[in-house]
Amino acid sequence: MDKLIITGGAPLDGEIRISGAKNSALPILAATLLASEPVTVRNLPHLHDITTMIELFGRMGVEPVINEKLDVEVDATTIKTLVAPYELVRTMRASILVLGPMVARFGQAEVALPGGCAIGTRPVDLHIRGLEAMGAIIDVDGGYIKARAPEGGLRGAHFCFDTVSVTGTENILMAATLANGRSVLENAAREPEVVDLANMLIAMGAQIQGAGTSTITVDGVKRLGGASYAVMPDRIETGTFLVAAAASRGRVKLKDTDPTILEAVLLKLQEAGAEITTGSDWIELDMKGKRPKAVNVRTAPYPAFPTDMQAQFIAMNAVAEGTGTVIETIFENRFMHVLEMQRMGAQIQVEGNTAIVTGVPRLKAAPVMATDLRASASLVIAALVADGDTLIDRIYHIDRGYECIEEKLQLLGAKIRRVPG
Repeated sequence: MDKLIITGGAPLDGEIRISGAKNSALPILAATLLASEPVTVRNLPHLHDITTMIELFGRMGVEPVINEKLDVEVDATTIKTLVAPYELVRTMRASILVLGPMVARFGQAEVALPGGCAIGTRPVDLHIRGLEAMGAIIDVDGGYIKARAPEGGLRGAHFCFDTVSVTGTENILMAATLANGRSVLENAAREPEVVDLANMLIAMGAQIQGAGTSTITVDGVKRLGGASYAVMPDRIETGTFLVAAAASRGRVKLKDTDPTILEAVLLKLQEAGAEITTGSDWIELDMKGKRPKAVNVRTAPYPAFPTDMQAQFIAMNAVAEGTGTVIETIFENRFMHVLEMQRMGAQIQVEGNTAIVTGVPRLKAAPVMATDLRASASLVIAALVADGDTLIDRIYHIDRGYECIEEKLQLLGAKIRRVPG
C-alpha cells in the first residue's frame, strides 16, 4: 500500500484547478444506463471510485469509450447482464446507484449490498422502499438486492424519505424518470450534487421540477436520449484545499470551482480570520500569515455545514487560537481521525457526537493511518502544519476522493511525496 510522507511547517501558496465532483460523477455515470442512445460525460475526476464504476459497466457488457480529453461516452444499449457483483460493489457504496436505473430501464437488477468507508450506518432500506412504492418486487437474499419491475414497468409514486438521503434521493429520482405517471419525492436531499444529476437527466429528456428543494416532482417519460454533460466542480475538494491553506497560514487561489455551492464553509473560514474573495468560477483565500481562530461547527444536511468537511475543520482547530466545538449529526462513527491527530499532539476531547478542540501552536510529526476518505484529508492537513516528517499510511482512502492530491499540494509549495508500500 502506498504511503505519503509530508514535511510540515511551510504555508501553502499558489493556484490550482479543482476537479469534477466525485459525488456528482458517480450518480451521473449511473444515469447513463437510462439512455437509449450514447451519453457523454465530461469533467470526470480521475479517481479510483470512477474507475471502479467504469469497470462495473464493463462487467455488465457496457464498454465506455474514453477520448483524448478524458471524456467518457457510455452506450447502455450493449448491456448483457443486470448483475452488479460483490467484488466490485464492496469497495464502493455508490454502486447501489445502478439499482434504480436498471430496474426502470431493463425491468430487473441484482446488486450486491454495498461497502465503502466505515463511518457509520448508511442503510439501503430507503432505496428499497422507494422502489417498492413504485411497484418493484424486491428480495434481499445472499447479500444481493434482487429487484424486478411489475408488468408494464415502474409506476409513479408519492414517496417520503424517513431521513434525508443523498444516494436514496438520487436512486429514486433516476428510477422515476422512466416510471409511468408522476412521482413526488418528499424530504428529498437538496445537495448541489442532486441538482447536478437532475440537470443531467433533464438534458437527456427527463421531466423534473424542484431539484434543490425538499420536494421533487418527476413526470415519467417513455425514453431518455443522448446528451453531453459536464460534471460540476467538487465542493469538498475545494473546501479541503481552502482549510489546508487557512491552517497553514497561507494563500491559495482555486480555479474552475463554484463559490455558491459551499457558502457555509466559506462563512466559517471568514470567521476563522481568512480573507476570501470570489469570482464566478474561482475562490481566493489569504490568511496574511495569521494563525486561524477556532470556530464552532455543527454538521447537517445541505445547505448547512457538510459532514464531509468536519474532519478538516478539526485539523484546522487543532492549530487555531482558542477552543472550537465540532458536533457531528449525520454519521455516528466519524471521529476516528481524532485518535490519529492526538498522536500528533492535538488537544481533542470527544464526548458522544461532539469533539472539543483546543488549539496548540504546532503539531508534531508522527506515523498515522487513514481510516476513511475525509479523515485521511484531515491527516494531510495536520501533517502540513506539523513539525517534522509525518508518514500517512492506508492512503488508498485519499485516492478514492482526491485527484492527484500530492501533485496539487506540491504546486502550492508543500513538501509531500508518495512512496510505495
